[in-house]
Amino acid sequence: MIEVTIDGKQLDFNPGTTVLQACREAGITIPTLCDHPAVKPYGGCRLCVVEVEGMRTLQASCTLPVFNKMVVSTDTARVRAAREFILTLLFSERNHFCMYCQSSGGDCELQNAAYAEGMTHWPLQPNWKPFELDGSHPFISLDNNRCILCRRCVRACSELVGNATLGIENRGARSLLVADAGQPLGESSCISCGTCIQVCPTGALIDRSSAYYGLSQQAEKVRSICIGCSVGCGIEMVVRDGHLIRINGDWESEPSHGLLCQTGRFDSLEDGRQRISTPHIRQNGELMPATWDQALDLLARQIQGLEGGQTIAALASTRLPAEALYGFKSLFAGQLHSPLVTGIEEDRTSATGGDTALQALNEADCVLVVGADLVRSHQVAGFLVKRSLPDGTTLIVVDPNDNQLGELAHFQLRPAPGTDAALLQGLMSSLKLLGLDKAGVSDTILGPDEAAEVSGVPVETIAEVSRYLGAASKPVIVYGKGLTRPNALAALDSLHALAGMLAADTLNLRGKANSMAAECFDLNHVFRPAGFQAAYLALGDDYPSERLVRDLEPVPFLAV
Repeated sequence: MIEVTIDGKQLDFNPGTTVLQACREAGITIPTLCDHPAVKPYGGCRLCVVEVEGMRTLQASCTLPVFNKMVVSTDTARVRAAREFILTLLFSERNHFCMYCQSSGGDCELQNAAYAEGMTHWPLQPNWKPFELDGSHPFISLDNNRCILCRRCVRACSELVGNATLGIENRGARSLLVADAGQPLGESSCISCGTCIQVCPTGALIDRSSAYYGLSQQAEKVRSICIGCSVGCGIEMVVRDGHLIRINGDWESEPSHGLLCQTGRFDSLEDGRQRISTPHIRQNGELMPATWDQALDLLARQIQGLEGGQTIAALASTRLPAEALYGFKSLFAGQLHSPLVTGIEEDRTSATGGDTALQALNEADCVLVVGADLVRSHQVAGFLVKRSLPDGTTLIVVDPNDNQLGELAHFQLRPAPGTDAALLQGLMSSLKLLGLDKAGVSDTILGPDEAAEVSGVPVETIAEVSRYLGAASKPVIVYGKGLTRPNALAALDSLHALAGMLAADTLNLRGKANSMAAECFDLNHVFRPAGFQAAYLALGDDYPSERLVRDLEPVPFLAV
């Protein structure tokens, strides 16, 4: 431990702790603007300056690590004068007329910092050139007139999301926030995750859908879980008078730590479908409103009227709550048969004995993605992969289809459809030939040459990929629905055997929000539309696919 004295208090801290972190642990408030807990310290705004005994100039506390016998003063006349001067310059540089900004009144960190220093006016007359507002994005407004160039959004876009869309153009007073090489934000590489608007300390980046709906501090915050996919990102819903105003990422929630994708942050607010508030019964070809008693009586008569040999199909969306899925199973348990994935899970040889947590991607030095497009779905998992690439993580993508993550991959393997098992076995054979097998695998697998002939992937590529996989100290294999489809049992076995050879963690990105709960309840079966006289579909707020609608058309009686 390191002994530090802060404002006369002698305290102990771990090595590597910054002065700002030490002050926060000690309950001492240091004003900041460019600092944010989710991104690396930057030291740009200088508002967090403190006096350190023995140092000639004031120091930025956010980037200064503590050292033994350090003496820090956080509230001297010199420090207060510096903070007021910094705020004065910030207010004079851009258009910070607060009464015209939607963040004014408690949501603006710049304004709050000024009030905390007792500022009631601007000592310097503002002298700024107006910038054009960028309203090209469907969800985000970019106003450089409100920007303080703290670069929080730039760092979050790169460090947290791995997208690197945002940057700073020009220098000095002409500096401005831009997307890509000066493209309008709506025409840029922005993926609409909204992380930038959540970290922005002013009104420079705002959520268009919630602008001028009131201050966040005056609204109710409700913590929940996003049901857009199976990642399970933590969300914070901003609610006022029963209306959902905005959705933020929950910085304290596992596994996402504040990250959200477009589906979780914006699409939930854009659903224009009318909610059904009463049952409907089809009469003369049209759905007519009915009472619950009428609807349930009809349903009971139809099901009880099924004769021997006639069957009912029961389907449930995995967006439903786990409690609803359990009730669904309790009602239709007699219709269950052997599951798809569960049988394989019992016999697989994964080194971890089970799928790992999403956070394993943060430490991986090699990521193998099979049957999943982490740009189109499960995007937050994709963020964790993309942001690790600049640090040297190797990315290998296996997908016979166009995969947007493949554009960033070191290797993109495109085996012929249905040959995943052959390719994976070829990788295993190649690892054995290279002496990189960490577990020992049966010899009854395809050799590299055979795998190349079956899959269409060159044998040289299989060998090179195997060398990267075998050299990794913390490999992670991510697989999705492309591999867990009904005819992919051999591929799943091969994948887990490969994971055993590599001592790799495996991460199964199941389908929708409660796919794992459905699997635990043995509800992960394939619907085969044949001979059903009735069908019960627990859809919730999910969208039925065109294929499902087509498959259910021949069923004489359908309850949704």
